[in-house]
Amino acid sequence: MNYRTIARSIFVLAVLSIAACAGEVVVEPDRQTEDLRTQADRLALEMLIVDTHIDVPYRMANGVEDISQRTEGGDFDYPRAKQGGLDAPFMSIYVPASYQAEGGAKEFADELIDMVEGFEESWPDKFAVAKTSAEVEAIAAEGKIALPMGMENGAPVEDDLANLRHFFDRGIRYITLTHSENNQICDSSYSEERQWNGLSPFGREVVAEMNRLGIMIDVSHVSDDAFYQVMELSTAPVIASHSSARRYTPDFERNMDDDMIRLLAEKGGVIHINFGSAFLDAEAREKGQALWAALRTYAEENQLQRGDPELQEYMEHYRQENPPVFADISDVVAHIDHVVDLVGIDHVGLGSDFDGVGDSLPTGLKDVSMYPNLIYELLKKGYSEDDVKKILSGNLMRVWRQVEAVAAAAGSANRAAA
Repeated sequence: MNYRTIARSIFVLAVLSIAACAGEVVVEPDRQTEDLRTQADRLALEMLIVDTHIDVPYRMANGVEDISQRTEGGDFDYPRAKQGGLDAPFMSIYVPASYQAEGGAKEFADELIDMVEGFEESWPDKFAVAKTSAEVEAIAAEGKIALPMGMENGAPVEDDLANLRHFFDRGIRYITLTHSENNQICDSSYSEERQWNGLSPFGREVVAEMNRLGIMIDVSHVSDDAFYQVMELSTAPVIASHSSARRYTPDFERNMDDDMIRLLAEKGGVIHINFGSAFLDAEAREKGQALWAALRTYAEENQLQRGDPELQEYMEHYRQENPPVFADISDVVAHIDHVVDLVGIDHVGLGSDFDGVGDSLPTGLKDVSMYPNLIYELLKKGYSEDDVKKILSGNLMRVWRQVEAVAAAAGSANRAAA
């Protein structure tokens, strides 16, 4: 039994005892549920909610939608975000690994950053780009949605550290060092080949320069060896922007095991739980792997490209014959519980991967309007309002401020040396 369960049990027993002594009627469970729902809705609107990974830019890479209005597709738009209380979704500047081989990674990243800046230009009463932790809070206080940015895949850095300054100046505040393949910085958790056995020599320079500039280092997607080398080298806390606990998916290196979570926390970092069913549940992951294997085989045999209508038709037929398994919102809470039980309340946050994991989202958390559902489940488990605040944003904001402070100290040291 963990501390939240004990605390909740003591509270319930106290209420029952007081009610019995006073001869009062005990609150019915349905009323308790109603009260927690009301509390959850209130907290969603009152508390700052930061989600460290939402893939809106890549979702719209082939055509911008009017996200100031409710959209038919996707997981994010302004009305649903306001309904869910979302204040600061990190816009993921996702650059597929194909750009590493074909070239154009930096240019593609700049195009997606242009797109995010365009959200502010098109709808200035609704969105504003945020480049500092203080700007996030100020924009949210104005009632707008802040748009900080994180770059998913360090490929756009190319082989030039000066590009880190370029992307910092453009507003990138975390970089996921790699994605689905090894790149010039480090090995990927998805790649069977370990080109660097962790970080490349250039990758070690990247870690130091990100610390110096004030860009958060994101260890989602990196190999285990790369993770441990980053933790050894970084002088600032590190985040996992959209990973979950490997305890529930034992063969999935993309998630973090207990030793990694412990070290991340020891160094002051935060793991942000991914909502994708395959990240949360082993059976869902197994079903998803089988689907993608079948799609790859069919595409190769019929020389089809992603997005081809015939491939889409095959996928729909396959899923009718092999129904997918979806996680539940309770699985998200289980991952949060596991991290909290392992390292405490100060090292877990939310990195949904909305618009990045297709329709594999868990029941109860299908889009950005549904954060109150998660808050309700946390309250029901016995988390306090202070605990919830840390999960929703407090932990990430603390890390961001620490990263900014490390960069400021490095700048002061450099000026003093000069």
